[in-house]
Amino acid sequence: MVDYAHGAEERAARKKYRSAREIAQRKKERAEARTEEDWTRYAKDLCYRQLGMMERSVFQLRQALERNLVPEAIIVHTLDAFKVSGLVDDARFAAMFVRSKFAEKTISRRGLTQELLRRGIAPDIIADALEQIDTEDEQHAAVEFALRKAHSMRLLEPDVIRRRLYSALARRGFSADHIRYAVEQALSSIQDK
Repeated sequence: MVDYAHGAEERAARKKYRSAREIAQRKKERAEARTEEDWTRYAKDLCYRQLGMMERSVFQLRQALERNLVPEAIIVHTLDAFKVSGLVDDARFAAMFVRSKFAEKTISRRGLTQELLRRGIAPDIIADALEQIDTEDEQHAAVEFALRKAHSMRLLEPDVIRRRLYSALARRGFSADHIRYAVEQALSSIQDK
């Protein structure tokens, strides 16, 4: 009688402990075995999976395809097809990104610009997307953030609160004027209570 369980354990053990070099080698071998039709199908499937998780920019999809060793001609063809069909649109991605990140994470216009540049969005598209946020919105967001943070630090010394609020707002890309105003509002709110 053949013991199939023994072989399964060995295969599982081998699979569990592959080195990075072994993984890269297997990826390369699979890539060499694919035909152009296989590559096209694989590239489309990969893009659909990436877009199924969340909205992506063209640059992000290109990076995913390049990481998976997809040939350049197929990358170009696949991304063009996705752009024409409207599945990938950098302007839509940038507008959605600005709305969600500004509301969720309280990031300034400057911080959002840096994030979008890292995701490969063109500066003119970024400028259009950032038109949703004006200076008053940014100031209001900084004050709201400072008030929330200050409330949790109300037992600390005012200098410590000031320093921590200033650095937290600076990390989010707010200007010195916005930070100064927000910190003063937060400190006066704590002192009033």
